Amino acid sequence: MPALSLRRPLRRRALLGGLAALPALGGVLGGTLHAAAPERIVALGGAVTETVHALGRSGELVGIDRTSLFPPDLVRGLPQVGYVRTLAAEGVLSLNPTLILASADAGPPATLEQLERSGVRLVRLPEAVDAEGAARLIRAVGAALDRGVEGEALATALERDLAILSAAQAGHPPGPRVLFVLGIGSGPPMVGGRHTGAEGIIRLAGGRNAIDGFEGYKPLSPEAALVAAPDLILTTEQSLTQLGGPAGLLARPELAGTPAGRAGRVAAFDALYLLGFGPRTGQAARDLAKALTERNG
Repeated sequence: MPALSLRRPLRRRALLGGLAALPALGGVLGGTLHAAAPERIVALGGAVTETVHALGRSGELVGIDRTSLFPPDLVRGLPQVGYVRTLAAEGVLSLNPTLILASADAGPPATLEQLERSGVRLVRLPEAVDAEGAARLIRAVGAALDRGVEGEALATALERDLAILSAAQAGHPPGPRVLFVLGIGSGPPMVGGRHTGAEGIIRLAGGRNAIDGFEGYKPLSPEAALVAAPDLILTTEQSLTQLGGPAGLLARPELAGTPAGRAGRVAAFDALYLLGFGPRTGQAARDLAKALTERNG
């Protein structure tokens, strides 16, 4: 009997100890569930949206900007908050986001400052106009989404693809001179100078930017076009439509007398695919490299 009387209190104490531990366990579980709760993500920038999708978090997107066009099945059903460079804080905040991923193009600055003051977590992402920038962007989005491992794998795959393309170009003569034309408005077409996504993708494809006298995008004069002497005119599919197709583009007085204009050498790609500098940049560079070879042969 004494032995039985000793065992019962021990069991009772063990049971009470287990029950006492439940609140602490519940706190741990509650914390875990809270950390894993879905975000409400607004992506500002086409490459940002693509990267969120590539990292498996597109189901948490609640809003995008107008430059976010890929993948089409995803973006078609999402609310848009405006053009990436001319955003209003009220439109973004109306979607009740918990995380805002802003590309380097996002703005204006006053809007971003207002979003930061709202208390919503806003991550400003690095500029991406070349291979290094594209890899940094992917890694930064991965870190912001707590998908660092996946982001590293995606960025490494991009770097590997571009390294293979670069190795294939090694030892070849300098590539063709390429003039990137962006049709905006009714005036002279805009062209891409130094430190632009246009120059970045041209270099990755093995070409040379025909414009090296200025940075950014500026209107093209007939005199500047003749000095640039492009072997190929590169544009976007959207700009080509705006400018009246290849014939309309080549009929422009700024372009008609250039080597590319006289030979009718034009290449056009989807704008986001060509200039987005996101997960598809390796394929875009390979496609452009092929186009440079074919149209310069």
